[in-house]
Amino acid sequence: MIRTLQKKFVITAMTAITVLILFLLGAINVINMIFVGRGIEKTLQIIARNDQGADYQIPRPDSNAPPQPPMGRPKNDYDTFMSSNFFVVRFDDAGNIMSMDVSRTSAVTEEEAKELAVRVFQSGEKRGKIERFRYLLRDAHGKTENTIVFLDTSGESFSYLRVLLLSIAVGFLCWALMLVLVILLSRRAIRPIAENMEKQKQFVTNAGHEIKTPLAIIQSNTEAMELYNGENKWSKNIKEQTTRLSGLMKQLLMLARMDEGAVKLQATDFLLSEVLEKSVQSFLLPMESKNIILQTDIQPGVFLHADPAQLEQLLSILLDNAVKYTNNGGEIRINLQKKERRVRLQIQNTCENLPKVSPDKLFDRFYRADAARTQKDGGYGIGLAAARAIALANKGSLSAEYLLPLNIVFTLEFKV
Repeated sequence: MIRTLQKKFVITAMTAITVLILFLLGAINVINMIFVGRGIEKTLQIIARNDQGADYQIPRPDSNAPPQPPMGRPKNDYDTFMSSNFFVVRFDDAGNIMSMDVSRTSAVTEEEAKELAVRVFQSGEKRGKIERFRYLLRDAHGKTENTIVFLDTSGESFSYLRVLLLSIAVGFLCWALMLVLVILLSRRAIRPIAENMEKQKQFVTNAGHEIKTPLAIIQSNTEAMELYNGENKWSKNIKEQTTRLSGLMKQLLMLARMDEGAVKLQATDFLLSEVLEKSVQSFLLPMESKNIILQTDIQPGVFLHADPAQLEQLLSILLDNAVKYTNNGGEIRINLQKKERRVRLQIQNTCENLPKVSPDKLFDRFYRADAARTQKDGGYGIGLAAARAIALANKGSLSAEYLLPLNIVFTLEFKV
């Protein structure tokens, strides 16, 4: 149980940490892309304004101005322009190249610049990306000449990739360190809960054993009293209630032993089909008393590797539950199939009213959809909890589902 709690704690904690790390890494990379993209757009605007000829020239910084500190303001427009790797192509309105300037880049020839410019001009887009260049198309003089500025952004792309890889590496390292830390602290974190659960289970076990003796004495004394005075309604009621309480304690002790892992499985290969058919036969009489229509579709030859005694008890719980809660004249459907590597058993029954809680709530201990009827029929409210515990102990799963209008289906699955 402690290992199970520890595993759940580690999984929950690491899930939260993983989500947080992914959010932070995503935020860092998105913010980096936004700021770099704005820087590229600003650089394109500076280059395009400088290409407007005599109307505008980037002012050179004052050489007499005091130097900026190393971590001071960003580069001014002049330094940005001088440090940029770009080329410019000018068109007329008809799309004919009037001039080009590739002096600010050594990686592009005039022919390559011409080809890129024609592709951009024909696309009709004013800004975008082509190969490793970002471009901006604008009217240079407000007359008939169009200028396309191409800025080499391979450095910025490398910056994107570098930040991404560094953030992934740092994020993975932090995740691994947190995993080690969570594993080391998990046992200490769950210790109070584990101790409390162990005390509760030990209490149930001890109380169950202590109650068994007085129950046996009450039962035997009642039977002895009936030998002398004969059976009456009071003695009969005492016997019924002691029998009921004895059954309840047996199921509670079984659940406690399974929670503690004290129940040893006698797993073997057996025919689940035959065990199911045998179990169904034992419930035919109570079904007839309620005029229940039974439909079965049991695939023959379905083998299962589990504890046969426990599986027989599980089937008995499910069938007993179906019979109890099926309305008079209702219907029970039993389907057992093996498909690929899964064995699936479904027991579906009609009912007078669907429970007003989620289907998974039906497996809570002492939950009763109809307390009055359960008391009358001898139920304890822990049968389905015991059934799920048996399924989990045998490496299976048990779930419930509501089917409109008034049907409940319990599904038992095993991987084979």
